[in-house]
Amino acid sequence: MVGTAHFAEQTVKARINGITLSFNDQGTGLPIIFLHAFPLNRTLWAEQEEALSSQFRVITIDLRGHGESDAPLWHYTLDQAADDVRGLLDHLSLQQAVFVGLSMGGYLLFAFYRKYAERVKGMVLADTRPQADSEEGKQARFEMAQVAYKQGVSAVADIMIPKLLSPATIQTKPDLVRRVRMMIEGNQVSGIAGDLMAMAERPDSIPLLKQMTCPAQIIVGELDLPTPPSDAKLMADQIPGAHLAIIPGAAHLSNLEQPGLFNEAVRSFVGNVMS
Repeated sequence: MVGTAHFAEQTVKARINGITLSFNDQGTGLPIIFLHAFPLNRTLWAEQEEALSSQFRVITIDLRGHGESDAPLWHYTLDQAADDVRGLLDHLSLQQAVFVGLSMGGYLLFAFYRKYAERVKGMVLADTRPQADSEEGKQARFEMAQVAYKQGVSAVADIMIPKLLSPATIQTKPDLVRRVRMMIEGNQVSGIAGDLMAMAERPDSIPLLKQMTCPAQIIVGELDLPTPPSDAKLMADQIPGAHLAIIPGAAHLSNLEQPGLFNEAVRSFVGNVMS
């Protein structure tokens, strides 16, 4: 667990596409950009920062609508988020990076690759899926946005925590559960509703998979319910040369529940990209 003071010292802000984005930038070497899940923030990656920044340049972003970044009230899209990430790359004078996207971060990575494939040196798709939302899925996002609007972000946390963490973690790791709740409750309703809209409107990425030419690593928790191992296997089968790692004892937030195994999968993949 990263202390608040330690976290605050690393915060950098940049004006990108008319909003302020907050991010951490640690270490030197090949840049790895981490894109967090909904409805969390960049502190999701604290264990990855600690483990990997001695070897690589680790950049973690509070996406638009999250954490310490601006959360404007209006229409959000994943293409817009991709433009934000591109703007940050330009701000940092980075032509290319390896990207790690978990859940919504993976949806964002598909959008980014569609627009800016030349900027992607390699990608890790973690606990995510290529399919668009079903009609039922879109309705569920609409209903969650209404919950956020009427009952506030703590009600969203109540809905999301059982989807994000395994039952064992919820029962035996109260500090981790509290940390996830704090991430969710630190967001504004405008950002949560905007994200839900962006995810509901995202296109099907299955046709994109066979066209992807960058190195790819797929990671999934074996207990992941929102994006199960079957979705990960679909991506691994369709993306040329992709590798699959299934993390035992982890649910949707595999990087939090089994950080050592997650970090090793990322470290090994990035090492192969460099060689």
